[in-house]
Amino acid sequence: MKIVTSKKELSEELSQIRKVGKSIGFVPTMGALHDGHLSLIEYSNKDNDISIVSIFVNPTQFNDKNDYIKYPRIVEEDVDKLKKVKCDILFTPSEKEMYPDEDKREFDFGNLDKVMEGAHRPGHFRGVALIVSKLFETVKPDKAYFGEKDFQQLAIIKKLTSQLKFNIEIVSCPIVREKDGLAMSSRNMLLSKEQRANVSIISKTLFAAKEKQKSMTVSETKDWVIRTINENSFLKVEYFEIVDMTSLEPITGWNQKAEKVGCVAVHVGTIRLIDNIRFYS
Repeated sequence: MKIVTSKKELSEELSQIRKVGKSIGFVPTMGALHDGHLSLIEYSNKDNDISIVSIFVNPTQFNDKNDYIKYPRIVEEDVDKLKKVKCDILFTPSEKEMYPDEDKREFDFGNLDKVMEGAHRPGHFRGVALIVSKLFETVKPDKAYFGEKDFQQLAIIKKLTSQLKFNIEIVSCPIVREKDGLAMSSRNMLLSKEQRANVSIISKTLFAAKEKQKSMTVSETKDWVIRTINENSFLKVEYFEIVDMTSLEPITGWNQKAEKVGCVAVHVGTIRLIDNIRFYS
């Protein structure tokens, strides 16, 4: 595995790869890698000749400075994990490398960035769009891989790719969960032992909600999920919404002709976890 830190060096490497007609898969991350990230690399390996991973904790997508400061940074451990899978190039740029000057670009994603995460984390998706567009411009992969845990982010990246006319296929990959159902996240390692013992109620409630769909209205299901999670004193729901998977518009009745997903954000002390579940169409 080759480790590069500059866009110039990466472009030179990729130029040689393209000259021999090899396909390139890309997995952008913020590090603190877990099995969910590694599964994305495995998907890339199946589809492409070369797999590239980036590790960059992007400051522009954190609307909470403390969240940015405490975000886990364990690059040496990440490198060891990447060596055990087929990662061909690791790109680890500095902040100055990715933001040599202030990037003042704005984006219009319609309703996609105004609900759920967008409503509670103002500016977050602009920061995501800034860094993803910069990485796409540098790597120019054939395919890029993103996990479905960050469901709203995935919808926005698809929109961004279309708007900026990147010739890149966005591949969405299933959520990878711990044995107790908790969606894998880099933030999980920040949980105390006691918090960790309680957070599995989030996924268990979502799975149960899918069955409640058969006997409850959309409104009743939403109320039940929020109430059930909040009954645990360690957990506090920030939002739970059931939306159209494509438009992210709220679903008001199960008979609506749309693929439906329920998205939740939960505070566990100072740590914030997200998850989602697909409902029956």
